[in-house]
Amino acid sequence: MPQHSIATITSANKPLHGNITLPGSKSITNRALLIAALANGKSTLSGALFSDDTIYMIKALNELGVTVRQTGQTDIEVISQGKLCAPSRHLMLGNAGTAMRFLTAAAVLANGRVTLDGDIHMRKRPITPLIAALNALGITALSETGCPPCIVEGLGAFPGGDIDVNGTLSSQYISALMIVAPIALKTTTIKIAGGDIGARGYLDITCSVMEAFGASLQWQDRSCIKIANKAYNACDFHIEPDASSATYFWAAETLSQGRIGTGVFPPAMSQPDAAAYAIIQKFPNMPAEIDGAQIQDAIPTLAVLAAFNRSPVRFTGISNLRVKECDRIHALNEGLNRIQPRLSFTVGDILHVQGSPGLSGQTRPCQIDSFADHRIAMSFALAGLKVDGLQILNPECVAKTFPEYWGELAKLGVRIDFSTAEDSI
Repeated sequence: MPQHSIATITSANKPLHGNITLPGSKSITNRALLIAALANGKSTLSGALFSDDTIYMIKALNELGVTVRQTGQTDIEVISQGKLCAPSRHLMLGNAGTAMRFLTAAAVLANGRVTLDGDIHMRKRPITPLIAALNALGITALSETGCPPCIVEGLGAFPGGDIDVNGTLSSQYISALMIVAPIALKTTTIKIAGGDIGARGYLDITCSVMEAFGASLQWQDRSCIKIANKAYNACDFHIEPDASSATYFWAAETLSQGRIGTGVFPPAMSQPDAAAYAIIQKFPNMPAEIDGAQIQDAIPTLAVLAAFNRSPVRFTGISNLRVKECDRIHALNEGLNRIQPRLSFTVGDILHVQGSPGLSGQTRPCQIDSFADHRIAMSFALAGLKVDGLQILNPECVAKTFPEYWGELAKLGVRIDFSTAEDSI
């Protein structure tokens, strides 16, 4: 029988108190890494995240001829001539979505063929809209299955000009094209097909990092952005803590009625998931409907929290969760129903969580399949704070964005036992 790792969480019988250390933002770190690589000179990044996703990006940039090295616990030095070289081997990117999408566009800048590939999960994540946008510019880019692996014939330059791209499945396609636009041969205008995009907050992050490195860009309207062909400048750049990671501790604090210091002030954070803080503060009277379009990575946290709410919560605007590291709508629904049958149900892409405050203090022996998705594993750990007997499969997947997650929970007094057992799901 197959073997798998298990994390068994013992419910917290008292308020959780203490201070935790949040990792740097994954979204900002991977944007800053690539943009620094496209700037001529030396850049230093502080507060950076070192996790599976960002390490894949660092290794790939080194393969592309950029010098990227860690100089401190959260510090990175990037030295570049502002150009990329064709790698001598395939770029292997695991299941790092930002690295895959951003580097597929950046590969055009290399002077030869670039093949980008990932693990079995990445090979299920769509990339056709980005490939189509590159093809429309006269760039030879191929993805036989509509998902990685991808092959890009690098031109040594990015053409620029008018680009139409569909961002319905992921705003990362748009961010990828935005990032390479400042070093295009001419001014670039990106039009978002289908009009306004739901996950606009992630594009705002892209704009902010680009501008910090000297880019000149302007939104013409909600679905059109114009980017001047003005080269990036190397600089020193600080990365703020990860808001998505903070949501687990904001929720743990309110679930346990404790006090957990995260070292961040949510209203001052630039990341869209920081908006989840205000929703979490309403527990156990969360809104009857939560639109997740702008806070996609916070939805697993909010969905698990809603399981203990006094009334049902309906999650809308979350169709993109179908094409994340796993189908998160399915994973959340399955996990919640393992804790208690009929605790949740789906209607199309809408997730309904019934709310069952009486679950607190119960023993509910069950195994939660994380589907190797870091956000599913970390969010369901919250349920383990309130019910006994909960086990999470493949807990090491948190290394994707938060390698120290289990250790930070343990610092607060949460008991987590790790073991290996035969597959019994």
